[in-house]
Amino acid sequence: MATGIEPRTPQVPGIDHPKVVGYMDAILGRKPIGKRVAIMGAGGIGFDVAELVSHGGVSAALDIDVFAREWGIDFKNHPRGGVTGVEPHVETSGREVTLMQRKTDALGRNLGRTTGWTHRLTLQRRGVKMVAGVDYLKIDDQGLHTLVNGEPRLFDVDTIIVCAGQTSLRKLYDDLQAKGVKTAIVGGAYEAAELDAKRAIDQACRLAAVV
Repeated sequence: MATGIEPRTPQVPGIDHPKVVGYMDAILGRKPIGKRVAIMGAGGIGFDVAELVSHGGVSAALDIDVFAREWGIDFKNHPRGGVTGVEPHVETSGREVTLMQRKTDALGRNLGRTTGWTHRLTLQRRGVKMVAGVDYLKIDDQGLHTLVNGEPRLFDVDTIIVCAGQTSLRKLYDDLQAKGVKTAIVGGAYEAAELDAKRAIDQACRLAAVV
């Protein structure tokens, strides 16, 4: 069974307000995203969504010239290594984006060691604000009501994207187990915390080698 996950819905008054969008709807473009955006949750998915909604133009992953502009690299007139004093230039969506988390730690602290700093720097260059120590109080027509390090703060936004983690989607697995069907489970269905494709592939390969 590799049935994956389902997004977790936090128990916050007003979580069903029209301003609220789940991260899967945001990623797949199933719901419109406004100009002022608050993202609840700053794990890996929160950072990915922040990059998505703050991005403008062609992705640097698809165009080497865009990549060079974003990182201040001159491939034509460059010293050894290509790094110059060229000021990095990034295209943005024009949205005002705030990425927030309950923890008081620095945002992105648990991202990958070799790539986490690039995600943080990219968002900073796009003007994404990062706020830690947030307690979510309620959501209404005014926006997202919070306490930030104990102080009341209202985020007047058009869209609130929920990236509050996920839970394993394993109902089919449980049903089969109850019927006595021998079943193995891998990936997000096995462990939803910190989704890891490498771990899921490893589990599946080891299972295939055994059977």
